[in-house]
Amino acid sequence: VHSLEALTEQAQPPLHRLEHALHGPVAFGIMPVFALANAGVALHGDLLAVLTAPVTLGVILGLVVGKPLGITLFAWIAVKSGVAVKPAGVSWAALHFVAWLGGIGFTMSLFVAGLAFATPETALLLEESKLGILVASIIAGGTGYALLRSRKPAPAEDSIAVAAP
Repeated sequence: VHSLEALTEQAQPPLHRLEHALHGPVAFGIMPVFALANAGVALHGDLLAVLTAPVTLGVILGLVVGKPLGITLFAWIAVKSGVAVKPAGVSWAALHFVAWLGGIGFTMSLFVAGLAFATPETALLLEESKLGILVASIIAGGTGYALLRSRKPAPAEDSIAVAAP
């Protein structure tokens, strides 16, 4: 099986191999740096004052508390009302752990903040919301990752039984 996999790998066009090799550095290095640079989050001035501003705290609470609770609650309502079916083998805890990742919402949150605070008079509020979005994304992503990593893997239900010779 290993030699078949190696031969299949060699049969791929060089561009596909290059694309596969660059996926990790691009997805986990270049894209986050690009998103952060494009977001225009200002990290200067009195950072503690901006972090404790009402808009910043509201954004952080909304993304870190509201999103995971909202996703979990509405998934529960959808399942209980019969609109949706919870996948087999997925616990409510696992669903809630994944819901934490919904708090990342970086680009859409920046888009909404840009629409909400589009005037020169609200420029400070836009900066506060951008910092709140950045902090909340880090908290939500880190928490979701930690919760999912701490979870014990479910037993494989779809495994194929191999007959002994």
